[in-house]
Amino acid sequence: MTILAIGINHTTATVDVREKVAFQPEQLERALQSLVQQGNVQESVIVSTCNRTELYCHAEPSEIEGILQWLATFHQIPMDQLRQYIYRHENDQAISHLMAVASGLDSLVLGEPQILGQVKDAYQSARQAGTVGTLFERLFQATFAAAKSVRTETEVGQSAVSVAFTAVNLAKHIFADLKKAEVLIVGAGETAELTARHLREQGVAKLSVANRTQARAQELTKVVGGEAYALSQLQSLLPKADIVISSTASPVPVIGKGWVETAIRQRRHKPMLFIDLAVPRDIEEEVGELNDVYLYTVDDLQKIVSKNLQQRQEAAQEARDIIQKHVQQFIGWMQSLNSVDILREYRQSHARLAEKQKERALNALQSGKDPAEVLQELTQRLSNSFMHKTTVAIQTAARQNDLTALAAYQKLIHNEDEA
Repeated sequence: MTILAIGINHTTATVDVREKVAFQPEQLERALQSLVQQGNVQESVIVSTCNRTELYCHAEPSEIEGILQWLATFHQIPMDQLRQYIYRHENDQAISHLMAVASGLDSLVLGEPQILGQVKDAYQSARQAGTVGTLFERLFQATFAAAKSVRTETEVGQSAVSVAFTAVNLAKHIFADLKKAEVLIVGAGETAELTARHLREQGVAKLSVANRTQARAQELTKVVGGEAYALSQLQSLLPKADIVISSTASPVPVIGKGWVETAIRQRRHKPMLFIDLAVPRDIEEEVGELNDVYLYTVDDLQKIVSKNLQQRQEAAQEARDIIQKHVQQFIGWMQSLNSVDILREYRQSHARLAEKQKERALNALQSGKDPAEVLQELTQRLSNSFMHKTTVAIQTAARQNDLTALAAYQKLIHNEDEA
């Protein structure tokens, strides 16, 4: 049996394709049991996120087509359409891929930490569905250990590589305690929401959102908290804000130098930080010329992001070296498990042969046969019994020109002679 990884992700398919093969949480148990119950998959874990759907299976390599057909049938997608987006890995490559995924090395954002929790959730769902056995129990525990090593021994997830998170990190460097800062977010789109979430995670308590339509601002504050305002109230909101982060879709600046001058006077020159994430700009360039004002544009932040991304990529190579060590440890465990089983069966087989010949010898002695003759026959029969299977195996290897097997048998014979 083989460990297989069969999947589709952000590098092989668009969002609309990924959506078609995604598994909803309420579908997982049924899907896992259905996959295993088809009789050719012994164990399975399904990892399904917005960026990937991956099936990890303990099955024969010949079952890949059957697994793909199952996936296509489950989601009612034509097999030919599905096949063009699929990647597949076996054994050590599958193990390495799983560990890289859990460590954030295969993510859309290199090093992002959320994927480890998602892999753990997938593993727990499979355990509850009864599709995790001894092999996958050990595999996923080894994977979590590898991901932990990557997190603690490298900096692959340390530097901010999104503009929104970089903006929040910049604010942390300028304001020692973000919990005491008042933040005004201008705009209510995706970037604004992501920025607001990061700010909340950093403990920001006073948050306001101003948007062209106040209703959309209210929708955002329902998610992240804070107060919602219309963009028409922006001028009056500026004097209260220590940090202003703007990301609207306006074709012209929404914050001018005059408004900021007035706000600074009303604040008695208490410093303000402006971060302009919009393209085109939301904040007039001249605002950066004012005293007690710090202005950063999306280009400034992108330079930081690029530098941080390079640092993560350098750390990623260290992470892959760590993962390779964990892969080899797991493969070593699998090989030791196989050798234990083989040795047990080997010893039991020879013990049965020896017991059978001993009974024959005892019966011969009890019938009055000469002990020396009985001993000679016992020795001969034991020798023949022990050599038979090995002799057949050597002859078969010779006929098939299996040089690797012949070399192994030769080494074994020489070792026995030395013993």
